[in-house]
Amino acid sequence: MQAMNLGAVDPFIADLEERLLRRLIEEERTPLPDALFVSAQSQMWIFAAYELLRTWRQRASDMIKWHDNSGLEIKLRALEEDQGYRHFGRAYRASQIKKVIEDPSMIPRIRDDLRRVHILFGRLEALRVSLAKHEVRGRIGSVALAPGYGRINQWCGALDYELENGRYSMGYVNRREIADDIRGLLTMDELPTGEELASFDEYMKGPPHDLLD
Repeated sequence: MQAMNLGAVDPFIADLEERLLRRLIEEERTPLPDALFVSAQSQMWIFAAYELLRTWRQRASDMIKWHDNSGLEIKLRALEEDQGYRHFGRAYRASQIKKVIEDPSMIPRIRDDLRRVHILFGRLEALRVSLAKHEVRGRIGSVALAPGYGRINQWCGALDYELENGRYSMGYVNRREIADDIRGLLTMDELPTGEELASFDEYMKGPPHDLLD
């Protein structure tokens, strides 16, 4: 359902972004009311995309953990316990576990999918923490450099938000780029290696502060 919601809203915001860029070009100045509205829509879409991927990653990780610990049957029995009424959510979760029990080959595919979304989610999480909490990802009590500030992308009109580590910039990312990356998951033939994922994680952490002083 949440994926459908994101897909339904995406073209609406994309149209707003294109109109924003058109006005910027025609008026040669930032149309502030339009930019603020696009920013609001973009940030809410980004938050929703983050929650969708966060929830999926948690469910996928739980399924792998239960499989590795021989706990799938235990979890299934717990979900199938009589609640005294029909619980549609528990029934749906139980059906997912049944599929994995019946087809254990799904576990390697789930592991691959976790690798597939790792970099996308890492960048999205860093952006979400900056926008929502005005902090740096993984650093409680930190202060983000310029949370919420976005510049109009000259190609598509989406707002470019800065990915930063509290002290330096790691580039920019916009809502349109995130949407394209999500769509690209379906056609990603070559998965990142373990070394590439570890390198990405180190990059997102940034150098120790004492190296920057």
